[in-house]
Amino acid sequence: MSTPAAEVQLGFEGMPTRLYPATPSRLTTFLDCPRRYRMAYLDRPTPPRGAPWAHNSVGAAVHTALARWWDLPERSRTPEAGGMLLVRGWLTDGFRDGRQSLDARERAREYVERYLTDVDPAVRPIGVERTVSLRTARAALWGRADRIDDRPGEGVVVVDYKTGRSVLTVDDARASMALAVYAAATARTLRRACTRVELHHLPTGDVVAWDHTDESLEQQLRRADDLAAELGVLDSAYDAGLSRVEADEAFPAHVGPRCGWCDFRSSCRPGQSVPPHKSWDGIDD
Repeated sequence: MSTPAAEVQLGFEGMPTRLYPATPSRLTTFLDCPRRYRMAYLDRPTPPRGAPWAHNSVGAAVHTALARWWDLPERSRTPEAGGMLLVRGWLTDGFRDGRQSLDARERAREYVERYLTDVDPAVRPIGVERTVSLRTARAALWGRADRIDDRPGEGVVVVDYKTGRSVLTVDDARASMALAVYAAATARTLRRACTRVELHHLPTGDVVAWDHTDESLEQQLRRADDLAAELGVLDSAYDAGLSRVEADEAFPAHVGPRCGWCDFRSSCRPGQSVPPHKSWDGIDD
């Protein structure tokens, strides 16, 4: 998705205040590792990335199949149709070989079909891959929600699909700044109250949910606003011309297990202290 033009709103005494444009993904990338953030968003030219990851191929294919399922005529929205969409849109990047890719495809097909057995094809979501946005005091935030439901008795619900191996907990939904931003942005965009967020884990069929209060949403939005303000200062300093030493100090590497999965590991000396993963690691054989 292309970055929208920077927005402005009036600050004190009519002076325009530039809003920092960002997605939740951009903000959380900085929280995970400032060095990775710099390489992904600021360095020009962008440092070379490593090989594609197989788990990303799985995630992309599953998300696409679940989105396109709603484009089918209602009578054609069967679990098997969802499986066929997965097969047709399958991506082979990152796998060790054709056999591993085929095995992963069939597992993904199975859990897409199992998931769709519990989805009513007649009750269309009010948003599928829907872009939502809102402004805070210092940021223009936007993102694309996997699915937005309107459920009797529950109201508007933001649904986020997950395809990784990690077991999810309620804390994952409760603490997610990204989900909170999606909920608040959905409320702002659709002009409907939205406080419930859900993570749907396709491999296990588990659903973890959290019902935000107005106060908890506001707390997460303040967190996002503070982070956007910090990034605005750092981005401007970098663009103005930091030395390599200054840039490394301003955007330190958070060295840890995730470094083995990082696209920019070959360009990050601290991250190279962590053994690299192969592009197909994390895919069950």
